[in-house]
Amino acid sequence: MGSPSAKTAATYPARLADGLWVLGNPYFNLYLVRGEAEAALVDAGISAVADDVIGQLEALGVSPDHLVVTHPHPDHINGLDALRERFPAARVVIGPGAAEFLAHPKTAASLVAEDRFMSEFLASQGFRPGRPPIGRPPSVKGAAVVTDNETLDLGGLTIRFLHVGGHAIGNLVVHVPASAALIVSDSLGFRIPSVGFFPIFFTGYADYMAAIDRLESLQAQILCIAHQGPLLGEEARKAIRDAREAARALREEIRGDPRDEDAVIRDLYRRFYRDELALYTPDNIVGCCRLVIRRSRA
Repeated sequence: MGSPSAKTAATYPARLADGLWVLGNPYFNLYLVRGEAEAALVDAGISAVADDVIGQLEALGVSPDHLVVTHPHPDHINGLDALRERFPAARVVIGPGAAEFLAHPKTAASLVAEDRFMSEFLASQGFRPGRPPIGRPPSVKGAAVVTDNETLDLGGLTIRFLHVGGHAIGNLVVHVPASAALIVSDSLGFRIPSVGFFPIFFTGYADYMAAIDRLESLQAQILCIAHQGPLLGEEARKAIRDAREAARALREEIRGDPRDEDAVIRDLYRRFYRDELALYTPDNIVGCCRLVIRRSRA
């Protein structure tokens, strides 16, 4: 359990198109969008990958002007303080509701616990963390909150922020029209190449499906997912179809299952908690299964 089930980018950073790179490692994919005047780093990963990402940015000769947090879950925000420390002039960008989510009393303990577990997981897979796990939640003080369809001109290259629902509060997708790229983070679910998509419609099934439909309508040639990505061409288009079908099928299965919640959780946990998904704590995945069941039965 825990080993990558399929190769993604062979090396990092990897150029995907003019002005677009994937950074990080096979488990955590961050994306750099660079125009003639400014650059945006999309997602912050965890503390354990921050120093590798900083090194990759330095190798490219880039100091990002914008640090975009796609949503306030541990694997997308816990590297933020390290990135802000190295790039203090960078503007942090978040979606509506992200700051309020981070301020919830239960959030802090989860962020810290997950960061430690994920750091240990990466070390077990040969990806040595560059620093100790975080001891407190990252700060989004002073962050800019962007709304749906807001654009950002990087100098000859414009990105568009889409505020989409279904997966998380404050969930952002970044559209790069010039390269027909979508940086979707976890908006389609968590892709486990050996199993398929683990649907993660934590805030609502209808919103999740509406988000998938909206993303499909943009006809991406480059699909920048947050884990085990990116995907190109027909593989990108197929992934969107697969994500929709996985969510539909799982909801139908859950709604037709008469057993109590805990029994269904046990089955879902056994099905999905493997390979790449094992980078999260068991408690986290049990909680994910519980949310998916409740949203399915709502």
